[in-house]
Amino acid sequence: MMETATAKAPLLVRVQEIEGRGRALIATQSLKAGQILLQETPLLQYSQSNPIIQNTNPNTNPNNSNTKTPVTFCAHCFRSLPSSSSPSSYPSCPSCIQPPLFCTFDCYSKAQATSHTQWLCKSLSILDSHSVDPETQTQARFLLASYNLAIVSPASFQLLLLLQGDGIVDSQAHMLHSFMASVMAFWPVQGQLPGFSPELTASLLAKDKQNAFGLMAPVQQHGEREVRAYAIYAQASFFNHDCLPNACRFEYVDKPGDHNTDIIIRALHDITEGSEICLSYFPVNWPYSERQKRLLEDYGFPCKCDRCRIEETWSDKDSMDEEDVVSENEMEEEETEMQEADENRENTNDTNDDFPHAYFFVKYLCPVDNCGGTMAPLPPASGNLSTIMECNMCGYLRTDDEFT
Repeated sequence: MMETATAKAPLLVRVQEIEGRGRALIATQSLKAGQILLQETPLLQYSQSNPIIQNTNPNTNPNNSNTKTPVTFCAHCFRSLPSSSSPSSYPSCPSCIQPPLFCTFDCYSKAQATSHTQWLCKSLSILDSHSVDPETQTQARFLLASYNLAIVSPASFQLLLLLQGDGIVDSQAHMLHSFMASVMAFWPVQGQLPGFSPELTASLLAKDKQNAFGLMAPVQQHGEREVRAYAIYAQASFFNHDCLPNACRFEYVDKPGDHNTDIIIRALHDITEGSEICLSYFPVNWPYSERQKRLLEDYGFPCKCDRCRIEETWSDKDSMDEEDVVSENEMEEEETEMQEADENRENTNDTNDDFPHAYFFVKYLCPVDNCGGTMAPLPPASGNLSTIMECNMCGYLRTDDEFT
């Protein structure tokens, strides 16, 4: 499924250049807690190196919680395929060395015209016949999906090229470019796409690293989750990071119907018009050192958000202790401060020593052991705000009464 991205609520956010932060998404009006700020279809999506995840959920292994059973996904829409069904009961591609499975014949038909064209199918078979490490294979799958996009949807490919990410032509880029040239020699236009070069390969790899969202597999035992596939979204790629975000992403890959890989962004709390809308690029309960390391390695910048300015003088133990219980009065004071900090996010760079870490963790961090997800209110119904909060990772639901 590789369609031109369509935003379901395009008037709620707009792209704006912010000094020191680059392009960002700004609220065009006052937004309510739980409101869907953006729903968008991916520019492209592609599977990771291994489409089979080892499930250790004891609910599927009642006799032995340590037994691992494979969880397979449709190669087009990436829905989970029930382990109780035989692989032979699903449509598969007869031309592939490792035949991918599809949930329905309709999905297989759509894939043949978009995500699993005959030339891409042959290239994936060549790729599967080579012994390469998982990271390199996933990079190769992304490049093949990108070049295939240039053929089936040139407009979407041009949008992909406009995303953030300028790559360095290093040995890895040269190696992958040479490999792509060999496995794409039989593609339409003889494999010679406009601008096909090591520089384009390096640029695409950088765009993938900085903009791809992981489509996660179902939660396993001990809260473990693995990536089933990756997706890149044109507008959602403009969300900047904050370690205390005011919005979070939801995905419902296993839901029935179309658009199951859409990204959905919901507000955690009320957001004032003109405020920057930020996501956390990883679980909000990560300690300072892990957050900084991830941001530097994957996105090329150190975080200087309000939370990090405070925590840079702490130890990791101090950071983890932020989930400790706080008094009711402290929480009320900190809730007010958090809302004020959000209103002034785009206008101030001053450190707020009283920034409400504890309140944020108590209200917005999922209480399920080993989850690390973020809780956001369900979308308002008929103009009424919801009193139910949902975890964006495990799906746990909690009412305001349980919180208070």
